[in-house]
Amino acid sequence: MIPGMANRIDYALPGPLTDLASVSPLALERLSGAPAGICWPVHTLVIQPDDAKALGLPDDRFAENQVRPAASLIEALLTLDPAPLDVAREPDRRVIGTCRHFALLSCALLRYRGVAARVRCGFATYFQAGQGLDHWITEYWHEKDGRWIRIDSEILGKDILAEPENLRPGQFLSGGEAWTAFRESRIDAARFGVHGTANWGPAEIRGNAVKDLAALNKVEMLPWDEWGRMDASYKGQTGADYDELIGTIARVCADDDPTAIADLYDLDELKVPPALIA
Repeated sequence: MIPGMANRIDYALPGPLTDLASVSPLALERLSGAPAGICWPVHTLVIQPDDAKALGLPDDRFAENQVRPAASLIEALLTLDPAPLDVAREPDRRVIGTCRHFALLSCALLRYRGVAARVRCGFATYFQAGQGLDHWITEYWHEKDGRWIRIDSEILGKDILAEPENLRPGQFLSGGEAWTAFRESRIDAARFGVHGTANWGPAEIRGNAVKDLAALNKVEMLPWDEWGRMDASYKGQTGADYDELIGTIARVCADDDPTAIADLYDLDELKVPPALIA
C-alpha cells in the first residue's frame, strides 16, 4: 500500500502549491504514461538564474524565481510559449527557477496524473566530488517495488549521472538523512551547503531538515524561506534543544509514518506560517 493513503497525508493528491486545477487541461493532457516519462519534459521547462543571466534575459523575468505555486509557474510558461508542456522550450522561453522549481513541477505533474509523489529537500553529492550541495528532487511511489523512487528532473538528459530517473542511495541525502549522517560522524557538515555562497555547515543541514519535513506535508517552500528558529540557527544562536528537535525530525522522516510526520509538523515552530504559502 502507498504510504499515506490510509493516513493523514495522501501523496497522490495535490497540496496547496501543487494544485493544477486552474491550469488548462490542453497544456497537460499529453503528459501521461510512466512516472519518469511524465517528469521528462520538466528539464526543458525551467532555467537556472545564472543561465538566464548569461542569456541576458530581462531583469523583470527574474521575479519568476520567487514563485511558489506550480500553477503560477505553468501560467508563466504558457505566457512565454502557449504550447503544451510536453513541447520542449528554447532556453529563453523557460521559467526562471532553482532546483526546487524543477522538483515542484515534477511533483505537481505526477500528482495531476494520480501518482503518489513528494518533493524532498536536502543535498546532492553528484555535482562536486566530496561535497553535498543544497538540492531538491522528487520521489514517487513504485507499487511493484514497494518503495519510493527518487528522480532528479533537472538533470534528465544530461551526463551527470547514469540514472537520474532512479537515484541510488547516497547520491541524494534529505535534510534529515544528512543530519543523522553528521551526528554519526559519517559526513563532514562543513562540506554541506549552498554552492557559490558562504552558507555551509550544520545550520544548513538543520534548515533543510525543517524544509524537508514541510515538503513531506505537501508544503514545498522556496529554498530561502525561513520560519521558526531557522534564522537563529543560521546565526549560531540555537543550542542542544534545537539539535534534539532536528534529530526528532530526522528520525520521524526516516520512519516515514505519515501520521507521525503530520503530527510533528503541527508544532508551531515547524509549521509553515500561512502567509508564506502563496
